[in-house]
This record gives sequence, structure tokens and C-alpha cells, in this order.
Amino acid sequence: MAEGASVRLPFPETAVVACETLEAQSAELAGALPETPIVVGGCCCAHVGAVRGLARRVDRLGLVWLDAHGDLNTPETSPSGNLWGMPFRMILEDGDVRVEDAALVGARNLDPPEVEYMRAAGLDDSVDRALAGADAVYVAFDLDVLDPSAVDVLIPEPGGVATETAESLLRELASRVRIAGMGVSGLLATDRNAATATRLLAAAGF
Repeated sequence: MAEGASVRLPFPETAVVACETLEAQSAELAGALPETPIVVGGCCCAHVGAVRGLARRVDRLGLVWLDAHGDLNTPETSPSGNLWGMPFRMILEDGDVRVEDAALVGARNLDPPEVEYMRAAGLDDSVDRALAGADAVYVAFDLDVLDPSAVDVLIPEPGGVATETAESLLRELASRVRIAGMGVSGLLATDRNAATATRLLAAAGF
């Protein structure tokens, strides 16, 4: 999991966060964020601290979560008990981002409790809704949202979006609202992933 955080990108390194617990990691990461952070992590738990820190800087932070999976489980609903299936739900339940300011884009493998949570909470893939009241947005980009033929990821899922489609979405986001930060996760440290992540970050204006 930690290997994904070591992928080489052409951006200056501000901090390396490696802690024993997710709570410690999130607290340290939230305090170490530069003005417009790029967060790279092996799993999507890296987004928790990033969102926590950025939410303190704006009145209303939007969140666009691009992922093949929902990451919306809780310890009670998770089939595996793995924390990496819970970070989006953690962020929403902590109140760092309102559900109405969040969108889940590209998900194609959801557990039944995640589907039920989305229905009950009113969470869907509407970027328009998520941006409507937001002052700025954080983009959580798990590379497994892309088609597995294009990337090397921890948990590949067939039927993903093309890299070019994702770039178009990111360019559209950047044209509509200030992107306060972006995280890239779910990846293995390969040259192909580094090139893809660099393209995506460039499309978002980094």
C-alpha cells in the first residue's frame, strides 16, 4: 500500500507522512498541506487528512470522488473490515464536506450497504449538484476509476473510463470552480502510472 505514495511526479515534495494510525496520519497530513496540495497515497485514506485540512480554509468545500468503488462502508457494514473501503464515508460523517456538496463519479463495484447509504443520503454522481454551493473543490482521484488497460492499480475493475474522458472532466471542473487540492490514490509506483497521474494533474490545472 505504501508503494503507491512513492510514485515519481514532476512536482516539489512538501512532506512525507507515514504514521501508525489513520487518525495520526490524517492529523499530520492536514497540518502539512501547502497552499494547493497534491496528495499521493497508496489507498484513498490519504484523502481524509487532505479534506480535513482544506475544509478549514474555505466556507464550503466540495468533493468530487472519482473511484471504481464507493469507499462508503463503515466498520459495521464492511465485508472485509479494511479501512480503505471507508474513507469517503468518514469524510462525510465527520462533517468536513456536506453530502450535498459531494459526488461519486465512475463507481461500478458497490457493496449493498453502500448503495443503500447513497439512496438514503441523496448521494449520486451529479457534479453539478456537488459544485452548486461550493467555494472550492477537492478532487479525490483513485486511478482504478480508469480502465484497467490504462493503469496499474491495486484493485482493478473492468469497464472503467478512458483517460481522455477523465482529463476532459478535470478540465471542466477547473473551468467552473477553484480546485483547492487533488489527491491521486490506488496506484502502484510504475512509470505508466506516473505519466498518467501527471496528465490528470495537468488537466486539473496543476
